[in-house]
Amino acid sequence: MQGKPGKAVYLTLDTGHMGVAPLMADILHKHKVKVTFFGANERTQTGDGSLGKDWAPWWKARAAEGHEFASHTFDHTYWRADVATDQFRVRPSAGPLEGRESVWTAPQYCDEIAKAGSRLEEITGKKPLPLFRAPGGKTSPRLLAAAKACGYEHVGWSPAGFLGDELASETHSNDQLLKKALRDIRSGDILLAHLGIWSRKDPWAPAVLEPLITGLKERGFCFATLREHPRYKAWIEQPARQSPARTAK
Repeated sequence: MQGKPGKAVYLTLDTGHMGVAPLMADILHKHKVKVTFFGANERTQTGDGSLGKDWAPWWKARAAEGHEFASHTFDHTYWRADVATDQFRVRPSAGPLEGRESVWTAPQYCDEIAKAGSRLEEITGKKPLPLFRAPGGKTSPRLLAAAKACGYEHVGWSPAGFLGDELASETHSNDQLLKKALRDIRSGDILLAHLGIWSRKDPWAPAVLEPLITGLKERGFCFATLREHPRYKAWIEQPARQSPARTAK
C-alpha cells in the first residue's frame, strides 16, 4: 500500500454493463491501486454477461494484477422480504428469472452466493473471499444470519463511500460527486462504484475515477483490498470452509 500507515480506504467495484471496465482497469493499473470486485452475471453492453466467456479474459487479467474477488449473487438477486425464519422473497435482475419474484430457502440463497464465487474462481483461477454484497445493499438480519451460517460475511459501504455513480447525472454532476467524495471520505471507509451503470447519461468513471484516486493519495490515503480490512481480516483468515451444497431453484 502507498500512503500513510493507518489511512487506508477500500475501493470496491460491483459489476454492471462493463462498458467502462477496460478503462477502469487501465486507471487502476496505472496508479497501482488494488480493489475488491463483487461479481454477478449481469447483462452487458457487449458479450454474454459480466461473468460470461466473453469477459473471462478481462477477469483473469485482474487476478494476475492482484485484485480480490467476492460474490454479488450470480443473477444479481435482490432480497425483497423475509417470509419465514429461513425463507426469503427475492427478485433477480438478471438471468432466466429476471424480474420475477420467488420464495427461496436459506440454502437456495447460499447457493446463489456460492454460484457467483465459483464462477469467479473458474475464470480467474483465484479463490474468492468468503464475502458477499447483496444487490442494492438490501438485506435483513435473518438473511445476514443465513449467509453467515453458510460461510459468507456481508459487505456494505460507508456513507461517504457511496460514490454516486448510480445517481442521475442531471441532478448529481461528476464534478459534484468528485468534490463530495474528496471532502467527506475518511480513513477506513469502504468505497462503492460500478463497472458501468445503464441509467446514468454522463458516465461516472471516465470523469471521476482517476482524479478521485490521485486526490485521495494527495491527502495521504492509500488503497487496500478487503482482505486487509480490520473488520473482515480475521473472518477471511479462518480455516477454509466447506462450500454449501447446490440446491435446485
